[in-house]
Amino acid sequence: MANKVYKDAKSALDGVVRDGMMVMCGGFGLCGIPEKLILALRDTGVKDLTCVSNNAGVDGAGLGLLLETRQIKKMISSYVGENKIFAQQYLAGELELEFNPQGTMSERIRAGGAGVPAFFTPTGVGTIIAEGKEVREFNGRKYVMETGLFADVSLVKAWKADTVGNLVYRKAARNFNPMMATASRFTVAEVEEIVPAGALDPDHIHTPGIYVKRLICGAPYDKKIEQRTVRKAA
Repeated sequence: MANKVYKDAKSALDGVVRDGMMVMCGGFGLCGIPEKLILALRDTGVKDLTCVSNNAGVDGAGLGLLLETRQIKKMISSYVGENKIFAQQYLAGELELEFNPQGTMSERIRAGGAGVPAFFTPTGVGTIIAEGKEVREFNGRKYVMETGLFADVSLVKAWKADTVGNLVYRKAARNFNPMMATASRFTVAEVEEIVPAGALDPDHIHTPGIYVKRLICGAPYDKKIEQRTVRKAA
């Protein structure tokens, strides 16, 4: 069995990334993002990337780092609001953006991983979302056709893995990561802990190791809080 565990993010991406590829990047804001892999991706210098991510991190963190270096040509996302560089580049015509309703984006990724090339959804019918897309009627209701997404590489973040690549996610980090892990030709996972094969309860595994090609332990982490809200002192 091939060794899936690599010493660091740089070696895990060696020979995997290239200019012009589509990259899926897990996470929601700053929760569950593969931050060490993103840094390594930035340092490779690859450019003209199409990135699939809910909101591209924030300024100075997550995919915001690749937007700063202008390595991303196009974003496929559902939300822009937390990332000023993202919004500025889009409004200036410097960044292509394919907006998706969040549920539609989730299903496009899930469909890509399941080998489903397209599906119909009522979300977006009669709006700008449906422009240029096929619309059909089923049982008296209109639906717009959306295509599945399948990337060249997926970068995902999990809580724990075993040495054969089985992954367990924790709480809110179990967002886009499990779907993205299935929806590319090559998945690289970043985790907080790696345990021996067989140490994970099979009933607790979220992503089977068959989907994961390479694996790194990125610990320790300085977990940032995206929006801190505290009660005023009495």
